[in-house]
Amino acid sequence: MNISKHEQRVLHVLAQGGAIHFERAGNGKVTDVTCITRDGHILSDCTLAVFDRLKKRGFIRSVSGQPYRATKRGVMSVRAQLDNRCT
Repeated sequence: MNISKHEQRVLHVLAQGGAIHFERAGNGKVTDVTCITRDGHILSDCTLAVFDRLKKRGFIRSVSGQPYRATKRGVMSVRAQLDNRCT
């Protein structure tokens, strides 16, 4: 499956324990996303368009209103790097 460079970066951060925090509008749609690494840094590559693509493909999900995290499918689809770990 083809995954863009920005999607790869976001999935790497999520696979290492990061999360995507989001804000919803009154109609329930996500209007703003912020990707935070496990060290507390903000990843600028995570835009609303990247978020929508990852969500559409089933690579990320939110449980009970919590921040979005990588799914098993998302972790398996990311290219291997030495510093990745399963969440």
